[in-house]
Amino acid sequence: MANPLGMMKKAAQMQRQMKKMQKQLAKRTVEVKNGMVTVVAAGDMTIKNITIDPEALDTKSLSQVERMIAGAVNSGLESAKKMAGAEMSNMTGGLGGLSEMLGG
Repeated sequence: MANPLGMMKKAAQMQRQMKKMQKQLAKRTVEVKNGMVTVVAAGDMTIKNITIDPEALDTKSLSQVERMIAGAVNSGLESAKKMAGAEMSNMTGGLGGLSEMLGG
């Protein structure tokens, strides 16, 4: 039978480490370019910056610019999600006992 006090201590430790991880992920960013639009997304799934090349506004129709923005934002968020997943995977390996608590 598992030690309930030990499991509670591990859960509290895991919660502290997850909060720390969330703060770290908010500081890490990825940059994605889609045509003339560049998006910077953070590991906490927020968009930090969108840059549109001025030529895009001169030479493209509004719908083309909108598609470039949507594509860049989606790609940025997908890249941020992958980066965050990799970071979480690396960090959870060091949580000590997580796999045992989750039945692994």
